[in-house]
Amino acid sequence: MQHHSGDYEGYFAWSLKTDGTKNSEGAASDGELYFITALIFASNLWGNDGEINYLKEAQYILSCATSKDEKHGYVTNLIDDSHRLITFVPDGYGNQFTDPSYNIPAFYEVWAKWANDGKSSYWQDCASKARQFLHSTVHSTTGLTPDYANYDGSPHGGGTIGEAFRFDSWRVPMNIALDFSWANADSSWQTQYGERIQNFLYSKGIDDYVDQYNIDGSTVTEILGAGGKTKLRHSLGLVSTAAAVSLCVTHEKAKEFVDQFWNAKNQPYDDGYFDAYFDGILQLFAFMHLSGNYKVI
Repeated sequence: MQHHSGDYEGYFAWSLKTDGTKNSEGAASDGELYFITALIFASNLWGNDGEINYLKEAQYILSCATSKDEKHGYVTNLIDDSHRLITFVPDGYGNQFTDPSYNIPAFYEVWAKWANDGKSSYWQDCASKARQFLHSTVHSTTGLTPDYANYDGSPHGGGTIGEAFRFDSWRVPMNIALDFSWANADSSWQTQYGERIQNFLYSKGIDDYVDQYNIDGSTVTEILGAGGKTKLRHSLGLVSTAAAVSLCVTHEKAKEFVDQFWNAKNQPYDDGYFDAYFDGILQLFAFMHLSGNYKVI
C-alpha cells in the first residue's frame, strides 16, 4: 500500500485490489492519521528494538507528509499549512478543502506527545485548529456536518457528495467522542454537540432516523447510493456513532441510543444491501469506545 519512492513517497494508496494491485495511486488523508497514530501506540506498547522500529516508521510518514509542498508537483502536504487543517486529499485539487470526519484533534495530541519529530508545538496547534474548525462546521441547530467543507467550515459543494450529511459525516460524532475521552480539552462544547445531534436524531424517531440529511435537518432531494442500492436507511454505521457520542453527554436519551446500538445486528437490510466493511468497522469502533477499550496507549 505504501509508496516508497516518487511524488507520493510515504503516503498510502487509498484503494487496492485483493491481490495488492492499486486501484488508485493517491492517498485519502485520514488513512495516514490512523497509520501514524497506530505506529506510535505500537512503539509505546512494544518498543522499537525488535524487527520493526515502529516510531521510525511513524516519523518517516510524518516527514514525508510535511515536506511535499513545492517539491512534488501535484502532490501536497497532508496538512494545509495556512489553516493547520487536514486536506481532503493531499493533491492539487483535494488540498483546497477538508472533510469534517478527517479532523481528529486527539490524534494530533498523541503526535505532539510521542512522535518526537521536533514538531510538538505544530501538532498541538493543529489539534486546536481542528477543534475550532469543528465548532464552525457543525450546524447550530441539528449538530449535523457536511461530508466536505471549506477550511472556514462552510459546506463544500461537489455534486451529490459534499454539502449534505452522508456517509463520511457519520464518523464525526464518534471522533468528537474520541477527543472528549482522550484529550478532554473541549468538553463543554462537546457535551453540547453530543446532546444536539442526539436530540435531532431522536426527534426523527429513535428507531427511524435515516442516514442522509441536509445539514439543516431537511430531507435530501438526491440520495447517495452504495453497493448498487439507492435508499435511505436506518444504517448500523450511524446507529453506532450516534451511540458512541453518548460518552460526551449527560441527558437521559443517551441510554436509548446505547440500548439501540447494543441490540443492532450487522446483517443484510430488507433490500439485500449488506455493508460488512463500513457498518462493521463503525460498529467495532463504537464497541471499543463504549466499553472503555479505545484508549491512549
